[in-house]
Amino acid sequence: MIIFHENELQVQRDEEVSNASPTKDTDLPTCLLCVCLSGSVYCEETDIESVPILPKETGYLYARFNKIKKVKTSDFDEISSLRRIDFTGNRIDEIEDSAFAKLALLEELSLAENRLLKLPVLPSKLTIFNANQNRIKSRGIKANAFKKLTNLSYLYLANNALESVPLNLPESLRVLHLQNNNITSISDDTFCKNNNTRYVRNRMDEIRMEGNPVILGKYPNAFMCLKMLPIGSWF
Repeated sequence: MIIFHENELQVQRDEEVSNASPTKDTDLPTCLLCVCLSGSVYCEETDIESVPILPKETGYLYARFNKIKKVKTSDFDEISSLRRIDFTGNRIDEIEDSAFAKLALLEELSLAENRLLKLPVLPSKLTIFNANQNRIKSRGIKANAFKKLTNLSYLYLANNALESVPLNLPESLRVLHLQNNNITSISDDTFCKNNNTRYVRNRMDEIRMEGNPVILGKYPNAFMCLKMLPIGSWF
C-alpha cells in the first residue's frame, strides 16, 4: 500500500507540472531562445522586443526581423569581442548615443529597415555600415559622424530623408549609396577639395544618387576628383 501511495503522489506531481503555465520565450536563457554557435548568436524571427543578454564571448550577433525598439549602452556591457551586429528589419526608433561606442572590434553594423531618425556614435573600426530604409534626415547625422572611420569602405544610407550628402566622408570609402533621399544640391567640397585641383579620391568606385531631386549636371566641379561619375539624374 505504501508503494501505491508513492506512485499516486508522483502521478499527481506530474499532472501539476503538465498543467503549469508555460515559460515565456522572453524568459528563457538566450542560448535556448536563440541559437549560439562558435561565438555567433542567431536570434532571427523570434519576436524578441529587446536585445538579448549575450554570452561574453559573442563575436557575431544576428537579430534580424524581430520587434526590437530600443538599443541601450548596457546591452553590450563587457561584450568587447563583437565584430558584427545585424539588426535589419526591427522597429528600432531609439539608440542610445554611446551604445556602440565601446565596441572597439566592431567591423560590420546593419540597422537597415528600422525607424531611426538619427545615428548614434559609430565605432572607429567599422568597414561596413548599413542604415538603408530608415527615416534619417541630415540633422540626424553629426558633422563628424564618419570622419574618424578610417576603415569604412561601404556606406549605405538609401531610402531615408536626407537633404544633403553627409559631410567629411573618409578617404577609405569605396561605395556610397544615397538613392531615394531628398538631396537637392551638392557642393564642390562634398567629394572633392575645392582648393586642390590635383586631389583625386582614388578608392571611390561607386556613388548612387538616383531618386533624388538634385540635377547632377549642375555641379560638374563636384566630381572632378572622382574616377567614375555618380549614378543619378544629370539633366
